[in-house]
Amino acid sequence: MLKLGVIGTNFVSDWLVEAAGLTEGVEVFAVYSRKDETGEAFARKHGIERVYTDLDAFFSSGIEAVYIASPTYLHFTHAMAALEKGLHVLCEKPLIFRYAECRILQEKAKEKGVVLLEAMRPAHDPALALVKKSLAALGKICRVSFEYCQYSSRYDRFLAGEVMNAFTPEISGGAIYDIGIYPLYWCVALFGEPKTVSHEATYLENGFEGGGCILLGYEDFQATVTYSKICDSVIPSVIAGEKGSLTLDKMQSPKTVRLIPRRGEGVPLDYTPAENNLVYELADFLLVIGGEKNGYIRDTDALYRTLERVLFPEK
Repeated sequence: MLKLGVIGTNFVSDWLVEAAGLTEGVEVFAVYSRKDETGEAFARKHGIERVYTDLDAFFSSGIEAVYIASPTYLHFTHAMAALEKGLHVLCEKPLIFRYAECRILQEKAKEKGVVLLEAMRPAHDPALALVKKSLAALGKICRVSFEYCQYSSRYDRFLAGEVMNAFTPEISGGAIYDIGIYPLYWCVALFGEPKTVSHEATYLENGFEGGGCILLGYEDFQATVTYSKICDSVIPSVIAGEKGSLTLDKMQSPKTVRLIPRRGEGVPLDYTPAENNLVYELADFLLVIGGEKNGYIRDTDALYRTLERVLFPEK
C-alpha cells in the first residue's frame, strides 16, 4: 500500500482523494497545508489523520509519495523538495513554468531513483489511446481544432474587484497554464511537436491572461488551440480528415468520442469514461513506481518545449 501525502487543499485535491478511495494500492496518509484551519478542515472532510503545516515534518511523516496541488508557482519548489527526500512525485499540471525546470526535476528524480509524473489528466485517460487508434479512419488529416473554454467560478469575484490566486499572474501564470495546456497537450501527444507556432492572447486589467489562441503548423495541416477562463465552449473539439472527422466533448475529461464519416451518420466510439478520471493518473502512478509502465517523459518534454516556443518566441 503506497502511503501518499497531499500538498494543497483545493477542489482538485478533493477529487484526487476521492479517486484514491477508488484505487487499490494507495492510501492518503497525510495532508500538508500552509494554514492549520484549511488543513484540519480538509482532513476532517476526508478522514485523514495526519495534518501538517511544516513541510519537513510532512515529508518525514512516513509517506512514500506526494501529490502536489499547491499554487502553480510553488510546483517546482515543492516537487524539488520532495524529490530531495527520495519521495515519488505526482504533480498537478502545469508541472513547471519553464522547460529548463522540467529538465532539472527529471534529473533529480533520476538521481534519487524515484518517479516524477505529471498529473495531466488526458495523458492517462483511455480516451487518448482510443483517439490515436481511430486517426487511421480519418485518412489524411486536414485540420485540427481543439478548444477548452470554461468560465471560471472565480471570474465574477474578479469582476467585482476581488483578485484571487486563480487570476493573479505571478501565482497561476495565466489561462494557458490552467486551461490551454489541456488542448495543447492533446496536439503534442497525437501529432508531435509542430514545425511553427504563433500565439495571440487576451489580457485582463491586472495583466492576467484570460484566454488566447495558438496556431500550430504541421507538415500537411494546421491545428488551432483555443482556450479561455472568461467564457464557455459551446462546440466540440474536432480532428478533420479527408475520410471523416472525430469530435471530443471535453479536453480534460472526455465523455464522448464521436466518429463522423465523410458520408454517413456519426457514431459514438466504444468508450465508458470513469466518473472521476483522476483514477487513471493514480493507477498509472502506481504502475510507473512498480516499473510496469513508462512515465510519459517524452510527451512531457514535447509539451513544455512547445509551450516555451509559444510563450517565449524570442528563444
